Amino acid sequence: MRKGEIDIITLGCSKNLVDTERLMRQLELAGYRCVHDAANPKGEIAIINTCGFIGDAKEESIDIILQFAERKTKGKLRKLYVMGCLSQRYRNELPAEIPEVDKWFGKFDYMGIVNEVKGERLEEHPTTQVSSGTPLVKGERLEVKGKDYERKLTTPKHYTYLKIAEGCNRYCSYCAIPLITGRFTSRPLEEILDEVRWLVGQGVKEFNVIAQDLSSYGLDLYGEHRLAQLVDEMAQIEGVEWIRLHYTYPTDFPYDLLPVMAKHKNVCKYMDIALQHCSDNMLKKMHRHITREEQNAVIARIRKEVPGICIRTTLLVGHPGETEEDFNELCEWVKEMKFERLGAFAYSEEEGTFAAKHYTDNVPQEEKERRVEKLMEIQQEISAELLSHMVGTKQRVVIDREEEEYYVGRTQYDSPEVDCEVLIEKEAMRREAKGERLEAGNYYEVTIIKSEDFDLYAQL
Repeated sequence: MRKGEIDIITLGCSKNLVDTERLMRQLELAGYRCVHDAANPKGEIAIINTCGFIGDAKEESIDIILQFAERKTKGKLRKLYVMGCLSQRYRNELPAEIPEVDKWFGKFDYMGIVNEVKGERLEEHPTTQVSSGTPLVKGERLEVKGKDYERKLTTPKHYTYLKIAEGCNRYCSYCAIPLITGRFTSRPLEEILDEVRWLVGQGVKEFNVIAQDLSSYGLDLYGEHRLAQLVDEMAQIEGVEWIRLHYTYPTDFPYDLLPVMAKHKNVCKYMDIALQHCSDNMLKKMHRHITREEQNAVIARIRKEVPGICIRTTLLVGHPGETEEDFNELCEWVKEMKFERLGAFAYSEEEGTFAAKHYTDNVPQEEKERRVEKLMEIQQEISAELLSHMVGTKQRVVIDREEEEYYVGRTQYDSPEVDCEVLIEKEAMRREAKGERLEAGNYYEVTIIKSEDFDLYAQL
């Protein structure tokens, strides 16, 4: 057990990761050493940032909490704190179930954790020096040091996630996010731009813009869509190499974004837009407020106004009321639309949602899993076909890491960790007398020489 060291474990999505990074920044400014997702945790304090989105995520969060609770019972951990979506949602029930946790925090109170950690240390020492050298007395609350958006990056230093809003107003039938995070709340545009400038100063070149619903950005603050303006102004900041957009919503889509995407070379031709289904029956049951025809029109317009764009989407199967006919329609639609990137997940009943209150979860789990597998088999063939068309083309690639045999990078059409990778063989570079060493975070022009179902191979 290492004194003054805190292990922080992040579960769930990249939005959670941003929260962790802000917490780590404040803890380190308060004089602690933070280790993120350590393979062998040894800190005296552990903080677990949980996910509570669907059943599997909740189960994983509970399992991790129990593992650290056991470490505490064995004397290998002094304090255990839990934050994040699971804690936000079940903070009244969980303390009785897992008493080993010293304190539970919601999703947004990361400074509460900093004060708890610092105040807990004051039980041992009447005064404690914070990083600025100012004495902190017991009972005093630390304030945010620096800007609230400053954080300790856990990603490779050349890319990061940029969270521009919290919450969601859509209230899809199956989704617990609005119950956990509340109403959609945009961050002020100038504050986000200041954060981008600060991150560029830290060496960040690639910005993956995230929110539960990018399409609604600005509506609550300014009374109108402001995503296009934000992206346009971001693209003009020196040092911003790539901007990529995650989690737009098809209903009330901000079409003024498309000319901005087409205009700027550093705005990736990539759109992550969660569509969930195509059958009008299911779209209505899911409360998506859109029809198949309208949804198709959105995709067609995006592809027309931003030629060559890569569209990533997510589909949900096994929702109450999804018939075999609905699912077959979905399969044929996926074949027709040929999305460049696609993920699928099975419906999980979440208490408090409209679906849990008003529908019967009538699709067996085995059938849900079969439908996910079937969709991904279809997508595998589509991905293999589309990637094969890239063979022989020249692409700009960013290198993420170096492995034993390959340099591993991505094109503008691929988001970190979830999409395709580009592999550049080291031995081939030596054979071709190219002694250049590729550096993580640098961009290179390559030729695609081979494709597989989900990956590409290239040479300089």
